[in-house]
Amino acid sequence: MKRRYVEQYLVETLIRLSTALVVGVLVLIIGMTLYKGGQVLINQPSVAFTAPGPLYLLGGAGGFLHAILGSFAIVLPATVIATVLAVATGLYLQSDYCGERFARAVNVLLYVLWGTPAIVYGVFVLTLLIMLESRSSLIAATFAVSLLQFPIIARFVDEALKSVSADLKETVYALGTTRFETLRLLLRAALPGVVAGVIMGFARGLGDGAAVLFTAGGGIEMPSGLNDPATTLPILIFQQASSAYPSVREDAYAAAFVLMMLVLVLVAFSKFIARRFSRFAQEDH
Repeated sequence: MKRRYVEQYLVETLIRLSTALVVGVLVLIIGMTLYKGGQVLINQPSVAFTAPGPLYLLGGAGGFLHAILGSFAIVLPATVIATVLAVATGLYLQSDYCGERFARAVNVLLYVLWGTPAIVYGVFVLTLLIMLESRSSLIAATFAVSLLQFPIIARFVDEALKSVSADLKETVYALGTTRFETLRLLLRAALPGVVAGVIMGFARGLGDGAAVLFTAGGGIEMPSGLNDPATTLPILIFQQASSAYPSVREDAYAAAFVLMMLVLVLVAFSKFIARRFSRFAQEDH
């Protein structure tokens, strides 16, 4: 009895220490980024709202507005593309057109794609660009990010549709609705989970730099078209942190601060939207 108590105490202590270590490291990373990045933005608030000069990465004047706009110019359309494909995939896996064995195979494939390193998607798109004799650009980076986001959003959509109560499904089927109407009602009931998946995919695309490292093109100019090179915040942070100029390295903390705040705001907004949709769905039922 005493030995069992000692073992339980040791396991609980190990779990608490592991949790404290993980939380401590996370707090340290976030705290250091917010502190150093906040200092830079307080002293030079215009750095986030001005375009870079021609010698910005060499310690020249300017800011990183181009990276903020470039991030949204790439991730927003990529999220739309990935969401359309993911919702269609999720609905197909729940419909009568798809067999159970095929659905399981697709889910396994989605898990594999979710776990695939982002750099693989970037290299794949880069290979296509070489075969097509094209160059890195905004549209190429958008395609790479949409490939990265698709399995994430698709898995969320599939799980959200599976979580719809069996009573609701039976009620919908009993009403004699068409397949299209049935899928539309099921999608509406699963909307909170779908929204969560879309936001998760958007945040992943916004914070990932590997998928766009070889496909966006980089540079310090504002993209004026789909075939122009673009820069995202993760790529810019990598360039700034690798610089030999102290002022440029300090701006890396400011860019990381902006990126972290964008992700936090998106997550908070997704939670709010998901709760609102969930409440409306419950009222409708």
